Amino acid sequence: MRVLVIEDDNTTREFLQRALQEQQYQVDTADNGQDGLFLALEHDYQVILLDRMLPKLDGLSVLSTLRSAGKTTSVLILSALDSVDDRVKGLREGGDDYLVKPFALSELLVRVQILSKRQSHAQSSSDTSLQAGELHMDLLSHQVRCSGQLLSLQPKEFKLLRYLMEHKGQVVTRTLLFEAVWDYDFDPQTNVIDVHIARLRKKFEAQGQAAILQTIRGSGYRLVDA
Repeated sequence: MRVLVIEDDNTTREFLQRALQEQQYQVDTADNGQDGLFLALEHDYQVILLDRMLPKLDGLSVLSTLRSAGKTTSVLILSALDSVDDRVKGLREGGDDYLVKPFALSELLVRVQILSKRQSHAQSSSDTSLQAGELHMDLLSHQVRCSGQLLSLQPKEFKLLRYLMEHKGQVVTRTLLFEAVWDYDFDPQTNVIDVHIARLRKKFEAQGQAAILQTIRGSGYRLVDA
């Protein structure tokens, strides 16, 4: 998952870069609007964190130019401007979300996760397959092969695996999995996720791909290219 941070304050920019990298995002940065716009137009990002007050080119000008160019990348606006009018203006210019400074890191990370999930779903809607190492999922036939062998998956196993593959390389929390796959609020007492993860891992192990699905203690799960 690739993220662009456009922020002129060095401390804030470096802090965001480290925090996102710890969540397994690939992070590019720019310290002014002009360079940020260039990167945003030249590369494909899942999410852009965009400061409003930038040198050379302000954040809303960057945003409007991106939208005019047909870029649909999810944009989270970061700003100390906290009036309703400021927030409405940012969203009307094409922002997907607006977070007022100073902000809690935990809230920012959740918002980035939500935006990246939306972007992945939007992208996957036009794709017909997903790939992770020796794992291949055909979204049209709902068939999954591991090392060339067809896997027999229950509907929830398929939906869970699809979500993990769409977020390949990213640590996904149990809460996000529960809400995405089971469509209702997370109950911390349930072990339904653990049971389904164990079933998937057993099927991967049978094909010699045990390392493809990782448990990140205290955080969640990650699917990787083994």
